[in-house]
Amino acid sequence: MFYKTLSPLIFTLDAEKAHRLSLVGLKVMPKSRHVHPRILHSSLAGLDFASPIGLAPGYDKDAEVFHEVLCLGFGFTEVGTLTPKPQIGNPKPRLFRLVEDNAVINRMGFNNGGQVEAQIRIKKGRQKPLQGILGINIGANKDSNNRIEDYRIGVQNMAPYADYLTVNISSPNTPGLRDLQGKPELKALLSTVMEARQEYLSHSMSDIKLPIFLKVAPDLHNDDIDDIVTISMEQKIDALIVSNTTVTRPDLLSKYAGETGGLSGAPLKDLALQRLRDFRIACGGNIPLIGVGGIANAQDAYQRIKAGASLVQLYSSMVYEGPNVGVNIAKGLEKLLIQDGFSSISEAIGSDV
Repeated sequence: MFYKTLSPLIFTLDAEKAHRLSLVGLKVMPKSRHVHPRILHSSLAGLDFASPIGLAPGYDKDAEVFHEVLCLGFGFTEVGTLTPKPQIGNPKPRLFRLVEDNAVINRMGFNNGGQVEAQIRIKKGRQKPLQGILGINIGANKDSNNRIEDYRIGVQNMAPYADYLTVNISSPNTPGLRDLQGKPELKALLSTVMEARQEYLSHSMSDIKLPIFLKVAPDLHNDDIDDIVTISMEQKIDALIVSNTTVTRPDLLSKYAGETGGLSGAPLKDLALQRLRDFRIACGGNIPLIGVGGIANAQDAYQRIKAGASLVQLYSSMVYEGPNVGVNIAKGLEKLLIQDGFSSISEAIGSDV
């Protein structure tokens, strides 16, 4: 209720300035500890998740507030996208609230301070126990002459600090990045990434497997989906994240509807859900899936889980629902699972398929 009262004032600010202000606010907020019920606990790729509700990358681009995000009651958070070299991203304005549509359009362009600076923050932050799982999302620099090499560097740089790494080839805001979803390019990319992981593990004293997730776009054809699944299974990718923002424009009411960039939030919901179902069918349940896009409440999250998602992520709904959205969805999800007679969330995964 406090956030709902403040949001009209917050929405008078430029969207990117409001985002920066929210990071500052999180840093000074009192820290809480959330204990999620056992029914929400699950395992994926050797990691234990106390809640299946996570914060998607894009909010904490430079790994400034991952401790604070987990203290909000999210089961996991994913920082980034982080690139080997710092980059300023696309010209401003580049972030737009579509209030009438409960949506966001962004064309940020992987703006971040680079992986070396993030290493320092994450290493320091991990000296204290985390209240959840930390994922690190890696990408390629816009001006890179060899984008596949950028991902190898990303694994090398960020592997020591991550519970899992996400290979992001699905942003529409770096020209040509989505081309890496093509069959030959994807095969070369994932082969390089998995080799880099193996090289790290062979020199590491840790027994941690370091799962690798692949984040894909919603704007795919059936042949694309089949190719991605086939190559991901061949390369033993640990999970697919379905999906990123869309370049399509369903019927929108906002004056910002014509802005270029990736659309997220409520208008993405149906497309993202359909792509999740498509990937579930294509992989036959043999690759874990993480559902993203248009998730704003417990029913949305439950629908993705029953469609085959082991975990879900959100971001845009935090803009409209406030910082407690993660824990509120978790509480609602618990009630839905009990109502339907499930004793654990694992039992519900893919139950509608």
